[in-house]
Amino acid sequence: MSQLLRGPRGRLLTTYQFITRPFEFLSRCASTYGDVFNVPVVSGDVVIAGCPRSAEEVLTAPPETFLPFATRAIAPLVGEHSLLMLSGERHRRERKLLTPPFHGDRMRAYAAAMADTAARRLTEAARAPRAVAQEITQAISLDVIIRAVFGVEEPSRTSAFARAVVAMTDALTPALTFLPFLQRDLGGLGPYARFRRRVDDLDALFLGQIERARAAPGDDILSLMVSARYDDGSTMSDQAIFDELRTLLFAGHETTALALAWALDHVHRNPGVLARLRDEIDALGPEPDPERLAALPYLDAVCKEALRIYPIVTESPRLLAQPFRLGEHELLPGTGVAPCILLVHHHPDLYPEPSRFRPERFLERKFSPFEYLPFGGGHRRCIGAAFAMFEMKIVLGVALSAWEFRLLEERPPRPVRRNLTLSPSGGVPLVVRARNRVSAPPPDPGARRRRGSPSTGMHRRGGHDIADME
Repeated sequence: MSQLLRGPRGRLLTTYQFITRPFEFLSRCASTYGDVFNVPVVSGDVVIAGCPRSAEEVLTAPPETFLPFATRAIAPLVGEHSLLMLSGERHRRERKLLTPPFHGDRMRAYAAAMADTAARRLTEAARAPRAVAQEITQAISLDVIIRAVFGVEEPSRTSAFARAVVAMTDALTPALTFLPFLQRDLGGLGPYARFRRRVDDLDALFLGQIERARAAPGDDILSLMVSARYDDGSTMSDQAIFDELRTLLFAGHETTALALAWALDHVHRNPGVLARLRDEIDALGPEPDPERLAALPYLDAVCKEALRIYPIVTESPRLLAQPFRLGEHELLPGTGVAPCILLVHHHPDLYPEPSRFRPERFLERKFSPFEYLPFGGGHRRCIGAAFAMFEMKIVLGVALSAWEFRLLEERPPRPVRRNLTLSPSGGVPLVVRARNRVSAPPPDPGARRRRGSPSTGMHRRGGHDIADME
């Protein structure tokens, strides 16, 4: 590595700061060392590309330049067959097979299910005197995954999957993710052994659902995985399906949920934004069609701005497989390189007043893939990016169309680490109440029938995300 490349020292202290205060740590490093700097962490040295120019250099490099980063740390979490673990031809082959369900008509087939799930969960939240936005949005996101990805419809099996997923994600701590030497069984004792038991419980449910999908395939993503064929006509193995389902859980269970919790907080701390957004949503009527919600320009801008200010993951690392020049620095194989989503999104030359929530900036100009990259970029951009944005807009649109929210904390939440993601501290406590829309036109009794019922919407009309580690 070039001797000119500066950065903080002390691998253990740096790792601790990166885990516990990533926003403050990365911002302080950029202020001290510039747009490109080295961060020594337990998993190895990582060179941070913190401006659009350096991010573009990384994201436009040939795919063979890089390997997946920190595979030793993530392999026990997602499995050896996960997209996060693959490189070269295997990565290209798997990505080609898994991409179609997350785009076009396949993705839109789940619009009604997303809207109905949001309405049901918000109705439940409105019955309580106090709620937490993050808990509501996580319940919505998990319901969507269980139905749209796993294809589970029966209430008893839905509940079993939900319990297994929550138990597994609760057992995974940031320390297990960032400190791979803690991933030891210790004779069935300790946090890692507990996490592995939760994984085994979930895999047992996956096996049963795979058998069901083979016997009676539906429109869900698991059924599409089971029936998909590689170019040579072969199918995915059960273990490969297990690993990809687990990857989709890690990538999609909390990411969209956290983005929605941040969005609800931002919108309700900015009355002008809330008023403009409500006007746009209300123009669609009292029970807006979910696909029309997803097409609203200001709603799209609000969701993008929420992901800009607090991207769910702070960077998208990869490992150098060959020498690479980043700006004036010559980097050696084995070095980590990471376009820093957080720093790019807060670059003052690109986003004036970067800490201010101002959705209009996305209506005033179009940002390049190296200026705005909440889902990473290049050949490892998250395959579920379009699906996640689609879900985020539908859920937020449904929420603001029919419910009022009152924040219970005067001070804005700060970002805290939750596994790999940035979560709002406290989860955004609030009160949810049904809106009194006296002036709204009477509801169309056929609207929900045209959209599709909660139990049939996916099948009548017809698929999540961590930044680009895939």
